[in-house]
Amino acid sequence: MTRFTADSRDRVRDAVDMLAVVSDHTELRRAGVSEYVGRCPFHDERTPSFGVNPIEKVYYCFGCQASGDVFTFVMETEGLDFTGALETLATRFGVELQTEQEDPRAAERRQRRERLQSLLGRAAAYYARYLWEAREAQPARVYLESRGLREETLREFRVGYAPSAWDRILTASRGAGYSDDELLTVGLSQRSQNRPGQIYDRFRERIMFPSTDARGNVVGFGARAMRENQRPKYLNTADGELYHKRRVLFGLDRARAAAAKAGSVILVEGYTDVLALHQAGMSNAVGIMGTALTEDQIVELQKHAKVLILCLDADQAGQEAMLRAAKLTDDRNLELRVVPLPRGSDPAELIERAGADALRERVVASEPFVAFHVDRILERNDTRSSEGRDEAFRQLLPALKGLRRGLFGDALLRRVAARLELTEAQLGTLIEGAARQNGTATRARADGDEPLDHGARAERMFLALCVALPDAGARTLFEIDIDQLITSELLRRAARHIAGRPHSPLADLPPDDDQLARTVAGLVAEAGQRASISPDELQHARLVLERDRLDRAIRRARAEGATEIPELAREREAVLEGIRQVVARLERAV
Repeated sequence: MTRFTADSRDRVRDAVDMLAVVSDHTELRRAGVSEYVGRCPFHDERTPSFGVNPIEKVYYCFGCQASGDVFTFVMETEGLDFTGALETLATRFGVELQTEQEDPRAAERRQRRERLQSLLGRAAAYYARYLWEAREAQPARVYLESRGLREETLREFRVGYAPSAWDRILTASRGAGYSDDELLTVGLSQRSQNRPGQIYDRFRERIMFPSTDARGNVVGFGARAMRENQRPKYLNTADGELYHKRRVLFGLDRARAAAAKAGSVILVEGYTDVLALHQAGMSNAVGIMGTALTEDQIVELQKHAKVLILCLDADQAGQEAMLRAAKLTDDRNLELRVVPLPRGSDPAELIERAGADALRERVVASEPFVAFHVDRILERNDTRSSEGRDEAFRQLLPALKGLRRGLFGDALLRRVAARLELTEAQLGTLIEGAARQNGTATRARADGDEPLDHGARAERMFLALCVALPDAGARTLFEIDIDQLITSELLRRAARHIAGRPHSPLADLPPDDDQLARTVAGLVAEAGQRASISPDELQHARLVLERDRLDRAIRRARAEGATEIPELAREREAVLEGIRQVVARLERAV
């Protein structure tokens, strides 16, 4: 990390116009010789309690006690670390920063990075100028206008157009002293496949969206095709020294200050979605470059806000993206909320069709992800049938097991219980039973407080497979002697319950038998964890129970001095042969 000298920090502090910096975020009025006041940018208030001393270059709020110097102010309002705040202020007020003595290799890497960023910045400026001045860019201007995007918004985000000629960027960059290697490194040029040694412009006849880091340095481009036969529709800079798609958040440099102030950031999918939201006054919006929110993006977002508002397309891909986002934020101190959009609509289209207020109202009414997720599961399952309610419960379990109790959690549980035709107590019992089932050899008990032994684990696995394969499971439970094969009285009760309703084992549970409800819920949860199961697996589990039954019978016969041991041994060998045959079939199927 670059370290700047103390003298650099002092020179930046001396050069800064504190009133100009603060006035970007709140209106100030003079209140004394060296005092200005205004409404605090860090909390909502009607009466001004925020004071600024432009001479000492410090601030203090009597309402929320926020305080600090100019560097702290920029860090808090724009979501930057100290180095970022220092560089931002130095650039704004024309101060050249001096670095402390660097390792020569580190200095070389820094200088190369700055040179490559300069090359990309020049290209972005050229594309932006070409969009507004070139005749061939007229169709692009018409298209952008048809999407409801105004010129000032497009200029703010440096949206541009790449000409159709094959060497415009190449020639101009060479003339400015940049090498072919540098052009290839940043992805502005690519090698010809037909003419070895020749390179040409990578982006041609495309609308250009510059991708930047949090400080506004261009690191790459997203380029939209303008002709029907152009493929792909969007061509991105390839991952390299500067550009890493998994880290990029489109518009973050423009959104970070608003996100820091609001404490939230709105996540949308595409470039035009970001532009449309900013144009509509929702300046804390960023694009996640597709639908897959990544770990790297989450790490960056954490620096700027604690509330992430997902405003993704209302299609299957968008909903899957929300599930991935939930997994990534699950163990972090982040709140995940969802903006429900009309089916088949994206944010930009909604603004274009219904106006900015229509989307703004939906953002204000965003709901916690878990509520959105639960409602989608209930919608796509037929909860009028026992089978549909069972399947909905399986899908809901991961969300319900981690649900925090409280006004919101309790209300959500009541809604789920009503849709599944359960009492709240029954639903709680089923969730508790499923939570005890963790899928390991040391998982929760079958009954009592003792850990499961080998026999009990085998019996649970057999019953879980009966649930997972309801038709074959029902036939198997009808054929066997439950009292002979299953040793646990609780699991025997569970087996008889499942046998009577193989497609809906959670239906008709007795309201006064919490132990049975927990056990059946655990079996349903374990069955739901198995992606694909063959009838041979169920047959194998049944034969294991038959073998265990015979082992018990042989031990009992030996203890009693009975004479049927040879017959039992022959029967056991036949069962073992059956197990070997099933195992061979399973191995061939892998």
